[in-house]
Amino acid sequence: MSAPAHVGPRLLCLGELLVDMVPSEPGASLTEARAYLWAAGGAPANVAVAAARLGTPSAVVAAVGDDPFGAALVAELERAGVVASDVVRLPRPTAVAFVALGAAGERDFLFYGHDPAHDHLDPERAVAAVRRLADAGEGARCLHFGSVCLARDPAREATAAAIAAARAGGWLVSCDVNVRTAFWADLDEARAVIGRFAAEADVVKLSAEEAAFLAGGSGDAAEAELTDALLKGRARVVVISRGADGATAYAWGYRVDAPAPRVPSVDTTGAGDALTGALLAATLTRPGTWDDAAGAQAALERACAFAALTTTRRGAIPAYPDAAALEAFLSG
Repeated sequence: MSAPAHVGPRLLCLGELLVDMVPSEPGASLTEARAYLWAAGGAPANVAVAAARLGTPSAVVAAVGDDPFGAALVAELERAGVVASDVVRLPRPTAVAFVALGAAGERDFLFYGHDPAHDHLDPERAVAAVRRLADAGEGARCLHFGSVCLARDPAREATAAAIAAARAGGWLVSCDVNVRTAFWADLDEARAVIGRFAAEADVVKLSAEEAAFLAGGSGDAAEAELTDALLKGRARVVVISRGADGATAYAWGYRVDAPAPRVPSVDTTGAGDALTGALLAATLTRPGTWDDAAGAQAALERACAFAALTTTRRGAIPAYPDAAALEAFLSG
């Protein structure tokens, strides 16, 4: 029997890799919490693990501190089956995010780590990671990035260089807008930079709140203007997540909406990243997913179910189920 055509990762996620500290008490605020669950986090790393759990081979290119947290994060990725050979250890702190949870699992973040390692991913390593994956096998590939590493150079330069290398290789490019205002000194700059990089992507995922941020206003008209602008550029699909209300996918010729299954949610940390990981897994494994409304509807409903299921456990990566668990959930 011949070997499969593709033997290497198909999804390369670039960006921050950090520690999430999640309160162990339900509904605890940061002023109230006294006990925390340590969990690997960082949106691009979350996406890589989510896709890997659904059967899409994934890798991460990132920078972490040369400290115990950095070592633990690399080990966590490797245990999850994600290729971490392009995660570099630097003599800077690994960022730590304390995550406050509301009664229904809503989140608030407080970040620690002055001049964190993830801001110092260099363009050479980012481009080398793209080229290594390009040599690893055949099949569609995707570079995925978020906005946290756009706040400062050299990570911003690294992201731009990786996008250019991916484009040169015929890859898809995916962007998670993922606005974290704590990392930006100037929100007008954040809006301009994130908007510019999002316009480079084939797949754009953002929350309803992030859509309002980029559009400079809320409401259906502002959302429609933003999605139209992205679709008139490179974007093939724009997905807007709406938390407990599900998600919407926009493409030329259709709009589809998918509900979020009702579950006993305890922690929404990483749910948006789970949605993105499931969307990218569908994009890479089922060509033509976004060509028509029927394919888009099926992919979006499955992604919403996967994201909902992750909220029934604490943390992001520790909560991500595998494909078998998702199928059991869908069939139950």
